[in-house]
Amino acid sequence: MERIALFEKVSYKQYEADSLANCNNGDYDSIKLPVRATKGSAGYDFFLPMDLDLKVGESVVIATGVRVKIGEGWFLATFPKSGLGFKYRLRLDNTVGIIDSDYYYSSNEGHILTKVTNCGKKDIHLEKGKAFTQGIFIPFGITTDDNAEGVRDGGFGSTKA
Repeated sequence: MERIALFEKVSYKQYEADSLANCNNGDYDSIKLPVRATKGSAGYDFFLPMDLDLKVGESVVIATGVRVKIGEGWFLATFPKSGLGFKYRLRLDNTVGIIDSDYYYSSNEGHILTKVTNCGKKDIHLEKGKAFTQGIFIPFGITTDDNAEGVRDGGFGSTKA
């Protein structure tokens, strides 16, 4: 297997700012970096840095405390954990999260934020440390006439496209 990325924690200052902005009240010291559960797993599990209670129809932005340095030509796609999606209809609000390799260098340290919604029929309680999303590294190509020169600074909508 080619090794193309490295997960890291964002700084305490960045985590605190994003947690407060999104009312997460997560615990910086309990942030766990994503891991694969088995050697055959494609996805790296992301873990909750706090307890999460979501009523039916409710959404929340989760500051994961995680950033990732990714090699050129790759991106990280994030999805809900299969069990949470299947059993409880926990959904990512953007369906699939796309973490580009240049996001790591953004002024927010490339902090991965995830917005989830409880689309199910009952309230959900997830404990701190529970895996709630998974990320899969995927290679990508570009067109032969590509001439992109833009520079990113931030997450959602930062490319102004």
